[in-house]
Amino acid sequence: MELQIRPMRYEERKYTYEQSSQLMSQTGSIGRLRGDFGRSGIEFWTTWEDHRQDLKTDAFKAELDDVINALRSDEYGLLKDRRSMVSFSRAEPDSAFKGNYTTEYGFRVDTKDFAFLIRCNPQQGDYNFYCFCYVSQWLDRHIERAGNDIRFIDSSYNELFRLPDGEQITITLSTDEKLDRTCRFVDEAHLEVGNSLYHICEFAELMERNGNTYAPKEPPLPPKCFAVMPSSGDIIEITRYEKGYRPIRKRDAFETEAGRDLFVETANKRRGVTKAQEAAMLAGSLFGWDTPAAKPKNYDENGKAIKPKDRER
Repeated sequence: MELQIRPMRYEERKYTYEQSSQLMSQTGSIGRLRGDFGRSGIEFWTTWEDHRQDLKTDAFKAELDDVINALRSDEYGLLKDRRSMVSFSRAEPDSAFKGNYTTEYGFRVDTKDFAFLIRCNPQQGDYNFYCFCYVSQWLDRHIERAGNDIRFIDSSYNELFRLPDGEQITITLSTDEKLDRTCRFVDEAHLEVGNSLYHICEFAELMERNGNTYAPKEPPLPPKCFAVMPSSGDIIEITRYEKGYRPIRKRDAFETEAGRDLFVETANKRRGVTKAQEAAMLAGSLFGWDTPAAKPKNYDENGKAIKPKDRER
């Protein structure tokens, strides 16, 4: 079987961890295969967990068998044994990301109707892989919609801010106690805050009724922004979580560096993008979205990197 396999994109990684029943329903999550290579590194032990039995059709089961068998073959080798997993993963540096406590590797395999998101950890003594199985059309539609971010409003439906899917807010209680909660996009009118599902207005009313306030834990990255490419002077457009950038103006389109800077500053202001966000987006597009340089909190209001000692003060 010839596979369509590639490193997972940044925004796909969160779907290789356990989801709520609501998100499993929204994304067409069929189930999860978990496995390890045993103490010897060449065994193959697996367990399956159903998420939606109504989607576990005979066609899906046949596809799953074909995909796993192909990944265990010499041609691919990702799931052949622990050593082969290491070799395959290291040959795809874009697959690496920071897991909960170690570097993990993520891959996506697509067949005609299904998507298999595989999170790999070659460490001995751990489960070596998790394969989360989805109806690909449902998953991709949900990821696209989640890219518009989670909308936070007040009880009068005035928008307060937007937060990328999977990031955290800090809730300040009326007692001044602070609670950090991970938020997930469900649909345009619903979100999860921690383990609870809310309508966006329901959450706003609850917070106001209890005298609580809330805000992003960290300044979020915007969906898009403009920047000046330092090496060429070209004006570029950057899309959050995408590798690289899109040139939109050549250097000679502006007579001066100040002219290019003014264009970028004005265009970003229209989008509500700060200089710290711009600097973080440029770093993420060039060096990866996992790097600390891709965090707006690590820049001052002028987009200059904050030195570690300054951050400690």
